[in-house]
Amino acid sequence: MEPALMVVGLNYRTAPVAVRERFWIAENRRYEALVQLSRAEGIEEVVVMATCNRTEFWLWATDVTLAANSVMRLLGAEYGLKLCEWKHFYRLLDEAALLHIFRVASRLDSMVVGEPQVVSQVEEAWKQAQKVGATGRFLDAVLQKALTVSERVRSETAIGNAAVSIPYAAVELARQIFGTLENKKVLLLGAGEMSELSARELLNHGAGSVRVSVINRTLEHATELAAKLGGVAIPFEERWQHMAEADIIISSTSCPHTILSREETEFMVRGRKDQPLVIADLAMPRDVDPGVRNVKGVFLYDLDDLENVPDHNAGEREAAAAEAHKILQAEALGFRRKLMAERVVPTIVALRLRLDEICRQELDSFRQENGPFSKDQDEMLNAVMSRMTQRIAGSLAHELKELPEKVEQEQMTTALRRLFHLPTAESAIAGTRP
Repeated sequence: MEPALMVVGLNYRTAPVAVRERFWIAENRRYEALVQLSRAEGIEEVVVMATCNRTEFWLWATDVTLAANSVMRLLGAEYGLKLCEWKHFYRLLDEAALLHIFRVASRLDSMVVGEPQVVSQVEEAWKQAQKVGATGRFLDAVLQKALTVSERVRSETAIGNAAVSIPYAAVELARQIFGTLENKKVLLLGAGEMSELSARELLNHGAGSVRVSVINRTLEHATELAAKLGGVAIPFEERWQHMAEADIIISSTSCPHTILSREETEFMVRGRKDQPLVIADLAMPRDVDPGVRNVKGVFLYDLDDLENVPDHNAGEREAAAAEAHKILQAEALGFRRKLMAERVVPTIVALRLRLDEICRQELDSFRQENGPFSKDQDEMLNAVMSRMTQRIAGSLAHELKELPEKVEQEQMTTALRRLFHLPTAESAIAGTRP
């Protein structure tokens, strides 16, 4: 079996947030996952792409069946994956996998098309894989090309114009509830990038009158973000009073479990009378118990809810996405040919070595039967044999690289291996990772 580019994963289209959060891999566990998978059966190189929208494994696989099983074993052992849940996962190969990675990097496969944060997420996933030596010449080439294509899409289409984000969608929902965001009290739970982006969206839509408070387990981080936003930092221990007084709570922590239960929410809103409370849970995994939806006067929105927020610029981005897809198709076609040519390099190298070996054996027999020869004659014989092997290997290499379809390339590669007794596919690609 020939090596192949492969994507195994789930995203917001195939799995609800309740399933995505189960298989979301926290940053501090991604390194361990990268190390395990890079040593697993069927996998030569791997990148782990984990965001609130998706958990995906981008693989250069020596055997796609073994590679998929290795991913399944990891998810089963670490995250309790059951066989019936495998339906949420997809497996993409070769051209489909390449086009998918290009779409992700170009912000066309996001919950909100054109979402600005995606490019940095792809770059970070690649850096993490490189740090542990989980990528090599194949995935490095794919990721480099994906980011180049993303830049071309950004510069040649309007995909980034009026781009929105998940925080933008959260703000839109809050505005639908309140009508206006002026003079609203906003509480941020968490001091990360998502919290900052959400607060800036609120400030932009609240005419500067939004009052922002920041709560984080580390008060220093809360103070830093509050200073950027012109707000105030609240010690984590004092959170309940300020949560009870807030109009809007945006929660985006890195906590691995819920931090706000239904019972706590019921107690918190007891004195609010009819004053509505909007809670936007942007965390992965979720910070807020889904049962909070049933608390009177509380409007809870999670990541799945944000997908359905009306997008006033959707028409413009759809037109830009159509242009971007044409770019992706052309780039994927050209790069796929290059990748297919790279795949046959081990076979070409093995073929050249085998031809050299055959010619040396025949030349040695010729010398024994017709020699000895002078130094000049020996050099001439060696030169003739070298040109012959070069011509034969070069011609076969050209035919292999120029074949337009993977199936034809695999068939010809298999035939060459059998005819010349070359190493198997697994042996031929061993050691490709630096």
